[in-house]
Amino acid sequence: MQNTEKFIPYGKLSKKVRRELDQKKRSGWGDLRPATRIEKDPKAYRRREKHRIDFTELD
Repeated sequence: MQNTEKFIPYGKLSKKVRRELDQKKRSGWGDLRPATRIEKDPKAYRRREKHRIDFTELD
C-alpha cells in the first residue's frame, strides 16, 4: 500500500500543525555547548585589561 497522506505546503498548514513540526525540528544541542563557542569581539573595549594598575610599582 502507498502512503495516502498528501503533501501540503508549510504556509498552508494550520498553526497547530506548524508548531508540532517546528518542535520536532528543535531537538536540542546534544553534546554541543554554544556558550563555550562565543568568541571575544576584537573591537570591544575591555577596561580591565587596558587600565590594569601594577601596585608593586607604587611602593
